[in-house]
Amino acid sequence: MKQRKYQMLTILGPTASGKTTVAAHAAKQLDGEIISADSRQIYRGMDLGTGKDYEDYEIDGQQIPYHLIDIVDAGFEYNVYLFHNAFLAAYNDITQRGKFPVLCGGSGLYIEAVLNNYQLIQVPKNHELRKTLDPKSLEELEHVLKALKPELHNTTDLENRRRVIRAIEIETYLQENPELSNDMPEINSLVVGVKYDREHRRNRITERLKQRLEDGMLDEVQRLLDKGLTPEQLTYYGLEYKYLTLHLIGELSYNEMFTKLEIAIHQFAKRQMTWFRRMEKHGTPIHWLDGFMPLDEKVARIQELLES
Repeated sequence: MKQRKYQMLTILGPTASGKTTVAAHAAKQLDGEIISADSRQIYRGMDLGTGKDYEDYEIDGQQIPYHLIDIVDAGFEYNVYLFHNAFLAAYNDITQRGKFPVLCGGSGLYIEAVLNNYQLIQVPKNHELRKTLDPKSLEELEHVLKALKPELHNTTDLENRRRVIRAIEIETYLQENPELSNDMPEINSLVVGVKYDREHRRNRITERLKQRLEDGMLDEVQRLLDKGLTPEQLTYYGLEYKYLTLHLIGELSYNEMFTKLEIAIHQFAKRQMTWFRRMEKHGTPIHWLDGFMPLDEKVARIQELLES
């Protein structure tokens, strides 16, 4: 098999877009494994509320391996830094076994942290360095940054002075403190998005919410409360866990809960799409697939893009 142009496939999209199904079928085709980029599916016991559709990972009797799902207990406050490290461990494990990594999720910050190779450490401001850089033109700043990091290829760092100066600051700090570098590999990923038009997205969200409530989502939240999680801890996770908890502790009626939650999920999906559009604007090409496209055609299109 010829060397692939891409080291990874990324499947993203707003909630209820069907991205997990697409990612699982693509992974099967590519002899791959899925790395979840969902900020809530990492929690054990939070299944219906986070949309862990385990059945999506089984195709024709074959279990598609997945990573970064059910890795910490509910109540733990996870963050993008921990995700970044966990992603790297999963990515190295998958590639060392000769499999193809498929990153899948809707958490834009987590996805960007990987695609843009964020150095997730606390780099302090260097006021003296900034004074020396301030008189320089944008072109001169670009030369300084490329001198520090010759392999630089992500042009999003070169769009404005503030970003370039901050990038120089970070690279300078990492070179002076090499033990802090996270050794994140340069990953060239094909990025594919799955979306529906606004009306159909809203319909899918509403129907999925009704189905999950029928499947026992309220019972799931009650079990978490019974295990000792406080209402404050659960409302921290937002969306389903916030509004179902408020209903269970008597602050919202069922109808109030459903209406407020439905609106909140619609707003969340809109924010996700805004984030993805911003990613495109800042230099991340996203190849969008219409959600109504048949699944086999989606997978075939992804294969074409990977081979192009």
